[in-house]
Amino acid sequence: MDFTWSYPVSLHVYDMSKGVARQWSTPMLGIQLDGIWHTSVVIYGREFFFVNDGVLNCSPGSSFLGQPDRVIHLGSTEVPADVFKEYLRSLKESTYRGDKYNLFELNCNTFSNEVAQFLTGKKIPAHILALPAQVLSTPLGAALRPYLDSMVKYPAGSGLSGQCNW
Repeated sequence: MDFTWSYPVSLHVYDMSKGVARQWSTPMLGIQLDGIWHTSVVIYGREFFFVNDGVLNCSPGSSFLGQPDRVIHLGSTEVPADVFKEYLRSLKESTYRGDKYNLFELNCNTFSNEVAQFLTGKKIPAHILALPAQVLSTPLGAALRPYLDSMVKYPAGSGLSGQCNW
């Protein structure tokens, strides 16, 4: 008998601005943003994400961000957990090391997109991936880039450290 297991894969979407982007993006940037998106991939009962501390994981909805604003079902995968762990280990040691985090080019959303494609063959929503380029295409976004690049750090005591045991 051949047993094939299928595991559901979800994308957790958080608005880091807590609604402020929706209210103030048009007057400030000249474009409408519905949110400042942070994403993570949920599989095998864990939530995996990339921040400036590297690739971390926690129980779904238990990071400093709390419950997601939206959950998108991406499909399912037959990738076994041990294969996924090895894949993550390789990402953590190469592309997605904490020191490589960049708010506009190598961020939580690029990580989620890469992981989603590995697991399901599907990309995360295009509007999430396009957000940095949208912001940088505005005069204020371009002017603020150096400042934003220098200040991207998650809050001290946010509970991110030590969550990567799986």
